[in-house]
Amino acid sequence: MTSEPLILVLDEGTTSTRAMVFDLKGQVAAVSQEEITQYYPEPGWVEHDAAEIWDKTLAVARDVVAQVGGADSAGTERIACIGITNQRETVVAWDRVTGEPLSRALVWQDRRTAETCEKLKARGLEGEIQVKTGLLLDPYFSATKARWLIDNVPEVRGAAEAGRLALGTIESWLVFKLTGGLHVSDASNASRTQLLALDGAQWDQGLCDLFGVPLTALGEIVDCAVLLGETLPELFGASIPITGLAGDQQAATIGQGCLSPGETKATYGTGAFVLANMGGRLPRSSNRMLGTVLYQLDGKRTYALEGSVFVAGSLIKWLRDGLGLLISAEETEELARSVEDSAGVVIVPALSGLGAPHWRPEARGTISGLTFAAGRAHIARAALEAMAAQTRDLATAFAADGAGWRKLRIDGGMSANDWMAQDMADMLALPVERPDMVETTALGAAMLAGVGAGLFGGLADAAKAMRGSKQEFLPAMNEATRAARIAAWDRALASV
Repeated sequence: MTSEPLILVLDEGTTSTRAMVFDLKGQVAAVSQEEITQYYPEPGWVEHDAAEIWDKTLAVARDVVAQVGGADSAGTERIACIGITNQRETVVAWDRVTGEPLSRALVWQDRRTAETCEKLKARGLEGEIQVKTGLLLDPYFSATKARWLIDNVPEVRGAAEAGRLALGTIESWLVFKLTGGLHVSDASNASRTQLLALDGAQWDQGLCDLFGVPLTALGEIVDCAVLLGETLPELFGASIPITGLAGDQQAATIGQGCLSPGETKATYGTGAFVLANMGGRLPRSSNRMLGTVLYQLDGKRTYALEGSVFVAGSLIKWLRDGLGLLISAEETEELARSVEDSAGVVIVPALSGLGAPHWRPEARGTISGLTFAAGRAHIARAALEAMAAQTRDLATAFAADGAGWRKLRIDGGMSANDWMAQDMADMLALPVERPDMVETTALGAAMLAGVGAGLFGGLADAAKAMRGSKQEFLPAMNEATRAARIAAWDRALASV
């Protein structure tokens, strides 16, 4: 075993939490993963157990530490630092004295605050909020969720009145538990709450007052790559510095090496998220795209324009688990190749409403065009075709905002599907690039942590050292076929 320093990444996603250990060449030395329980107490409501997230994150972290040398001080000395990346917008409320959660976490997919958002829109506030935060009024974001918890959960309200309430997104929760009390939020995650002005150093008092969220319950906003603190020594047998934090989509953008303005990536996981690097320019959209902080280093921010689609891989999971049409997610590629087309079937996967660029939380999913000629292979193919259709809608909106794509770099679990990657290139009429290691979210967190720990001079150095080889898919579809697909999608979308 070499003595080369290693980087531990905690990647806390929507459906699972995972720990990975990277070496400084970007190779994975160990991995461990546990599923996260999904709670759906009412239609449109999605919850997680924050205590379960912490317990399972700690378990998988200890597992990979053991895999690379043991959970004693001698073993952990090889782990130079920790990077954390996480599902964004999900809100955790906990007692800052006991360190225990006060309710279930409200997940980013949760739609229970749609009425609140509509009332704020009716007051004419969306334009002002978008200019300030880069975000639209939608239940997706954290602020209305945080207020709902205060209004509807007595334990949360009581903690707020007693001055004991801590509110945060998942990285805040994990850092608090790992360190035994440090309460921070990195700028990339903070920019997804609607409580931070894009050009503001810390939380915005006016936004906190508008949404009714006590500023005192929020953690300090910090850089994405910096020494934040150390883990409690009893957790891993020795203290490990925490040196990198970023929301999952920002981390994936960094992991894809999109470090220059104009470079664009799309991640296909539970949802689908496209980010285009905008450099130091504040992102402004006239086409219902989002402005977000890509990362903050030494107090200086790099921004991104973002389009968020709520349902991607979760559609395949629903076809498998909800309808029983699939044995495994991997089966979709074989099924898609087994038929010449979708037999007229079009799926609009609005199972959690429609995200960008439509922003229709009330929309519901549809499967249209069904005939006796359609079988499960056609439905599976239509599900994959919906990924390219949704992405093309985003490409059109990005171009209208002056951020047209020259190439799209894709990653995430779904992107391993070669048929889908080629279909994406065909429908976008653009080259699509996929790294051999598609889990670039964790890689981006490792890069940030490496920079924060001083293992690399900067993100460009980290990208050069850690990013591996890639594959390119070039468009090959004729224009008539593409136009027919687009027309069928537009008709289906209009009926939702």
